[in-house]
Amino acid sequence: MPLSQQFALLFVLPIPIACITWTVTHEEVFREPREWCAAKSKSCPRAYERKFFYLFTCEYCFSHYVTAVFLALTRFHLLFDDWRGYVIAGFSLVWLANVYMGFFGRLRLEIREDKMEVAALESRTHPETRNS
Repeated sequence: MPLSQQFALLFVLPIPIACITWTVTHEEVFREPREWCAAKSKSCPRAYERKFFYLFTCEYCFSHYVTAVFLALTRFHLLFDDWRGYVIAGFSLVWLANVYMGFFGRLRLEIREDKMEVAALESRTHPETRNS
């Protein structure tokens, strides 16, 4: 695969990795399983069991496993055609996916703050809508 195509994929593949990782570790749709995993990660008697359940609650940890699945599905490698290319690609994809999730988390925070500011402004300018 040409180097230009490798680098294009390097910036595209982390998008679905970040999307899946964020959804499982943050969104409401997976809240109950995530809370169950969080409880198990604190109560299991064996360390490997606690670590297994913890990985579903940590975006950084979970992104490694999602990346491994994507590497297996796409056979994407970076710079080298052997196992070294998979290792470099894996850590590069994890890093970029976490950068993307950081941007997304910051964007969501800013949107939430903007909504709160608008709601506060509206309640000051239209006090009659406060009770509705």
